Amino acid sequence: MTLRPAPPDTGVVFVNRNGKAGAMLPASIKHVVPTELCTAISGNGFQVKTVEHILAALAGLEVDNVYVEVTAGEVPVMDGSAGPFVRLIQSTGVVPQNRLQPYLKIMAPIEVAEGSKRIRIEPSATPRITYAIHYEHPLIKTQTYVHECSADAFERHVADARTFGFLHEVEALWARGLGKGGTLDNTVVLSEDGVVNETGLRFSNEFVRHKVLDLVGDLSLLGVPLIGHLIAERSGHALHTRLVKQILEQPEKWVLLNAEPVSSESRHVAGAGRLCSAALQAS
Repeated sequence: MTLRPAPPDTGVVFVNRNGKAGAMLPASIKHVVPTELCTAISGNGFQVKTVEHILAALAGLEVDNVYVEVTAGEVPVMDGSAGPFVRLIQSTGVVPQNRLQPYLKIMAPIEVAEGSKRIRIEPSATPRITYAIHYEHPLIKTQTYVHECSADAFERHVADARTFGFLHEVEALWARGLGKGGTLDNTVVLSEDGVVNETGLRFSNEFVRHKVLDLVGDLSLLGVPLIGHLIAERSGHALHTRLVKQILEQPEKWVLLNAEPVSSESRHVAGAGRLCSAALQAS
């Protein structure tokens, strides 16, 4: 994967450098396709899986315009977090661009739910996320984390939280021929009563922090930063993206600041606040 600078009003655009070389695919909710355990987008002759961690790094650092060149059908997993991407982006730097950044400000609550799982966004003066998870495991049980959205808070408290899974689930995936790239180097694996990884956890509540990371990435598929309070309970990628769709389908519940409103068909509103200043590579 290579990140390259993009001009104002580009947004985040994936570029296929394998097969149908040069084909472009905007990171937009309209391109999301169903998949297991990750977020994937598809269109213009190619598909990219596990986009949520690089999208989280870009959104978390407020990088609005960038070309994401890929040579395979999946983003490099790195260590299972957004931390490596964050550090690579910072090492090459970002620059301001000569445009006002549009924001979508929530004016009335919007919620999606499925059984005990739900995610809701409410009006708020500042962007904020409250995420709660519950698993019948001694190291998790109920965890709640509040993230006051800023580039600094994302880098310090969220970016390095890794994806996680339970040993019996991982083994079941392997038996189905899935998740073959998953190892202890890129996933926190839980046995019945502990962590299999010798290095342990990076945070005592790393599990819920990673859920926040996933949400930041998935919400960026809206194409414009949100101002609102997101409240998630036992949620996941499917509900995250359903909420994005619901937001677009209920324009009466929000206003677009610093930009003229557009129709839902052309809603990929790409801000122009920042741009990667040089090429960046990860493998």
